[in-house]
Amino acid sequence: MAAPNKGRRPAAGGQSKPGRALALILIAMVALVGGMFISHHTTPRLGIDLAGGTSITLKAKAEPGQESAINKNNMNTAVSIMNRRVNGLGVTEAEVQTQGSDNIIVNIPKGTNSEQARQQVGQTAKLYFRPVLTAQPTAVAPNPSASPSASTSGKPAPSGTPSASGKGTPSGSASASSSAKGRALSDALKASPTPGASKPSSPAPNPSAPTGDAAAAQLQAKFAALDCSTKEARSKAGEGAKSSEPTVACDKDGAEKFILGPAEVDGTDVSKAQAVINQQNGQWIVQMDFTGGGSKKFAAITGKLSQQQYPNNRFAIALDNQVVSAPTVSSTLSGSAEISGNFNQSTAQDLANVLSYGALPLSFQEQSVTTVTAALGADQLHAGLIAGAIGLALVIIYLVAYYRGLALIAILSLVVSAILTYAIMTLLGPGIGFALNLPAVCGAIVAIGITADSFIVYFERIRDEIREGRTLRPAVERAWPRARRTILVSDFVSFLAAAVLFIVTVGKVQGFAFTLGLTTLLDVVVVFLFTKPVMTLLARKKFFASGHPWSGLDPKRLGAKPPLRRTRRTTSAPVDNPKEA
Repeated sequence: MAAPNKGRRPAAGGQSKPGRALALILIAMVALVGGMFISHHTTPRLGIDLAGGTSITLKAKAEPGQESAINKNNMNTAVSIMNRRVNGLGVTEAEVQTQGSDNIIVNIPKGTNSEQARQQVGQTAKLYFRPVLTAQPTAVAPNPSASPSASTSGKPAPSGTPSASGKGTPSGSASASSSAKGRALSDALKASPTPGASKPSSPAPNPSAPTGDAAAAQLQAKFAALDCSTKEARSKAGEGAKSSEPTVACDKDGAEKFILGPAEVDGTDVSKAQAVINQQNGQWIVQMDFTGGGSKKFAAITGKLSQQQYPNNRFAIALDNQVVSAPTVSSTLSGSAEISGNFNQSTAQDLANVLSYGALPLSFQEQSVTTVTAALGADQLHAGLIAGAIGLALVIIYLVAYYRGLALIAILSLVVSAILTYAIMTLLGPGIGFALNLPAVCGAIVAIGITADSFIVYFERIRDEIREGRTLRPAVERAWPRARRTILVSDFVSFLAAAVLFIVTVGKVQGFAFTLGLTTLLDVVVVFLFTKPVMTLLARKKFFASGHPWSGLDPKRLGAKPPLRRTRRTTSAPVDNPKEA
């Protein structure tokens, strides 16, 4: 005789081995929580509104006669470049966005070198490569009554001076006379390539030298009076000079001052710059790549500079009219180049960041700098956590009151979802720079309702099956396919809304959308790998299978129909007299 269950198909949606699913989600939880402790990141990274930070307001300033330059396109371009600048410093969760028609707000979270980021954001003028006509250390005080001379002219570059090298063919160098040291500055501004240098057989006139003694005298006066001792003075050096004109400038530290020729290469001609370690000597260098047009310009200017002597064989990288670096040139350079010198990792990365994101379509003036204290953020976080706790408590009270014993499954599922959410958010901090801000906390609170809704859908499907007269075990399996479809459709709609919100919004709203999308995905994982398997296992327990009044599955309380039973058909003849039977 065949076994009664042989050949019988399992109930639709049946799960014969729920232990496998539970083991899978348990492994995932252990791996995520273990990853937190291994990486030494046990708390989520907080955003500026919760952890505190710095907020900078910048106002766009148009050049005289170019007021129309302040428009939406240029402002959006400036926001994009500033955002890349700040992120180039390793800053994450920084917010850069427009406010009104001519303001930009930059929010930098706590834990970042806000002063460094502030300086990079504040450097808003265009980036230029200018030839150095002369240079003088500020430690050597210029004599106002005399024409200053290029104190390092005719000498090799000091060891601390950056140098530029790259692809190209050396063009040779002109011989120089040491008597150039006493030559007046005005001689350096004339057509001779190098002050006092003996001319080569076919000298090329210096294209960067000003024409006329009046221009030379004016630059002499500016150079003699140039003060590089304070940050304010350095920022005003050469103010108002056009890119097509010579100018005076200080380096960013105030250690050296320069007379610079007209700009030969624009910052937009740099396609890429990065800080790397020279494998030969272990020193930090900056590698640059130029665009097609920039390669030609750079090759032309380095070809001319390589024929001259120090300091006229240097080109200055000037940002906001301050020299961030002035390397020497020894050969003609083309599509790529590297700048080496007295760099450490920080200074090399700063220079590479400036080269990569230096060109802005507008200049900006700093209007205000506001510090958001961590105390205010802590208050906001505390209020958010209280709101979340109240919402969670109300959900649990409702589940216990309405579903009784089934509430245990829902609460355990919420705990599993909370552990997964917390661990993933914590690991995403160092992983992709995710920071938990106040809208993200709101998204997590909203997710409590979404997750609870999935449990309710499944529980109500089980109850419907019991009302039809089925016992618990088949009811659990028959209810799952219909509940599964409803849960997937509901979660898909929520995830789609979160994805669209994340794409079309900026700033803190993205934190809400990201958290909502993440918790929606985790809801599917928890329902499939935890809630359903646990329900399958508990359906085998007497407390739930017998329909205990506190199980939440009492057939009488649910108004169930009489149990469905099969009747046997007999083939014997009917009996007329029951007594005889």
